[in-house]
Amino acid sequence: MELLSPWSQLGSHQPCPRDLLGCPVPSMATSPVCCPSCSPKGFPKLKNDTFLRAARGEETEHTPVWCMRQAGRYLPEFRETRAAQDFFDTCRSPKLCCELTLQPLRRFPLDAAIIFSDILVVPQALGMEVVMVPGKGPTFPEPLKEVEDLLKLRQKVDVTAELGYVFQAITLTRHSLEGKVPLIGFSGAPWTLMSYMIEGGGSTTMAKAKSWLYRHPEASHRLLRLLTDVVTDYLVGQVAAGAQALQLFESHAGHLGPEQFQEFALPYIRDIARDVKSKLKAEALSLVPMIVFAKDAHYALRDLAQAGYEVVGLDWTIQPQEARAQVGKGVTLQGNLDPCALYAPKEKIGELVKKMLENFGTQRYIANLGHGLYPDMNPEHVGAFVEAVHAHSRQINKHG
Repeated sequence: MELLSPWSQLGSHQPCPRDLLGCPVPSMATSPVCCPSCSPKGFPKLKNDTFLRAARGEETEHTPVWCMRQAGRYLPEFRETRAAQDFFDTCRSPKLCCELTLQPLRRFPLDAAIIFSDILVVPQALGMEVVMVPGKGPTFPEPLKEVEDLLKLRQKVDVTAELGYVFQAITLTRHSLEGKVPLIGFSGAPWTLMSYMIEGGGSTTMAKAKSWLYRHPEASHRLLRLLTDVVTDYLVGQVAAGAQALQLFESHAGHLGPEQFQEFALPYIRDIARDVKSKLKAEALSLVPMIVFAKDAHYALRDLAQAGYEVVGLDWTIQPQEARAQVGKGVTLQGNLDPCALYAPKEKIGELVKKMLENFGTQRYIANLGHGLYPDMNPEHVGAFVEAVHAHSRQINKHG
């Protein structure tokens, strides 16, 4: 299959002269000096900053909206691009990641893009093998079983050497977006990554990983600290490459009770926010909004609101008013429509979105789903969701 140029429908630019001289990525910016090797500051001017303003708590004309897993298998063009491609080979191709990131932006008036990648590139950077098994999902052929297995992990990770392909994808995509919307980078949080590394893949109970917390608490903290250090450097590298916001996915928070979360998840979530901001300042890089999404961690919302993130993401199992009461007015909320609501007729989706906006309010709020889009969803219903957020939020703002 011949891949469409990732920028063919977002504008036409002259190639950077250095593309012929070994420049690491194709370049798309309008300036004569446009690729990351030539000029890191040569990104196109941002045209729609609604998402960033909402993340910072500033007033917006409409509520911004994006979807977790918006670059996904529900799009036929995504399936076509990914056909016959190994999943992690795709993740290691900046050109393919750029194309997949841009595809939903060509269809829908989303207010942000999120780079196509996977949270499990971090365990790979630590030296673990991860493969995508059809019908099963991500699988670790040799998961961590004993404390001694920690010695097999790289204790010092050069994120540029191990994850530079993600940084290249971010830079390429940032140029390709032509300033249309901001670009979000992301990582998995330490506990979620640890659970995959011990379970060897997905699990309904996380019993193997949780048993480490009870049987090997010191070793668990060593692993979590190692992951925290790598994730911190990885996120800083994403900002250096062009990411304009960051999201931390603590997808397996719901497998922990409040006490375990307080000991084995929250301290590292806090450290990542603090250390990323500190390193960005030290490296004279822009401070970007940070989002934490800890699925099913209702018991920790107050703590998450004080963990150093500008935005707290919510799943669909908590009432907006309850969430706002817990976090206060100092952070922006993101979420939280049940993804399965997109199976409803378009008219019903509009009604659900209107109710969600009325419950959250249109300010200090970013509309999203409570989890990622599912592969069998109708793209037209995703479009109906996005358009309903814009239309109803503008209407609410107009009539106060």
